[in-house]
Amino acid sequence: MTIELSDRVRAVPPSGIRRFFEIAEERDDVISLGVGEPDFSTPWAARDAAITSLEQGKTSYTANRGKRELRESIADYVADRFDLGYNPGEEIIVTAGASEAVDLAFRAFVDPGDTVAIAQPSYISYEPGVIFAGGEVLPVPTRKEDEFRLTVEGLEAAGAADADVLVVCYPNNPTGAIMREADLEPIAEFAREHDLTVFSDEIYAELTYEGEHTSIATLEGMRERTIVFNGFSKAHAMTGLRLGYALGPADAIGAMNKIHQYTMLSAPTTAQHAAIEALDSCENDVREMVDQYDRRRQFVLSRFREIGLDVFEAKGAFYCFPEVPDGFTAEEFAEGVLREQGVAVVPGDVFGDGGEGHLRISYATGLEDLREALARIEAFVADHG
Repeated sequence: MTIELSDRVRAVPPSGIRRFFEIAEERDDVISLGVGEPDFSTPWAARDAAITSLEQGKTSYTANRGKRELRESIADYVADRFDLGYNPGEEIIVTAGASEAVDLAFRAFVDPGDTVAIAQPSYISYEPGVIFAGGEVLPVPTRKEDEFRLTVEGLEAAGAADADVLVVCYPNNPTGAIMREADLEPIAEFAREHDLTVFSDEIYAELTYEGEHTSIATLEGMRERTIVFNGFSKAHAMTGLRLGYALGPADAIGAMNKIHQYTMLSAPTTAQHAAIEALDSCENDVREMVDQYDRRRQFVLSRFREIGLDVFEAKGAFYCFPEVPDGFTAEEFAEGVLREQGVAVVPGDVFGDGGEGHLRISYATGLEDLREALARIEAFVADHG
């Protein structure tokens, strides 16, 4: 007897990133610039709060939406940092990572046959999330010439006026692009004009290196049609603790909670205690991590230019997105530099339309490893020049 797979699962290909990690696992001298995970430990105060909560036996379920104290802290944090006003009682839900929040939104607001426009290149989980919900994916490519910012022209060319949902992620994974308020205003106008629901993934909001992050939900007429995703994995280096959250209108968050209470019940309790402390006392730790990422960003961009690879000025997240040399596809370059030089990078085309001919480089690793990895990449380019 064979267990029959659903059509939705069959429609989703294996992760394009996984193959390169499997090659990397075959050898022990690989430097990975492929993983989107901070190399820092979770700030000590947050770890200590988690340990204390365990010692005190605080291991029960919390409220479905998350501990009230944490939701209040999140409300204060997003109001102070990003001018976002949300009621902690009805308009915030705490989830098992921001990824769960994204999945809940797709399942709560996408019906079979609905069209979901996704600004690409983009985080690899968006497309499968749409397919699992029964929706249709509409790629909206962004271009290097526009610094990988989403434009109205791109939306119109892709046919996004007929979509039901628009997904955006800025600061962007994989490109490191950001969008300022002036860039977001015409996108907001387009969404209002065509009655689009907007999913705004802002998990890298703190990792904005020039100016301040602006959320599209703060623009006129957007709060009521936008779900904002954020979490603790990136800025607070809490990836393994799996804690995120979503912000939105009360009825929307209620719909997401309906799914959440049947599937996850509540986010990890210990992680919630850590997050309360992270928001209360770890601001300086976050600033130090962001400062170090910025120094690495400037070093990596400078070295790629020295090597001769064209790269645009990434200003957010912890990625840059250089072009591969002539004569290579992104996949050929990524596989070649891994096999010959022991450096793991990710070909840009796994992130969707607009990623072809690029590499995602994560600088969420130590400066010494970055120096060595870039020297190896330089040697690979010279060997094949």
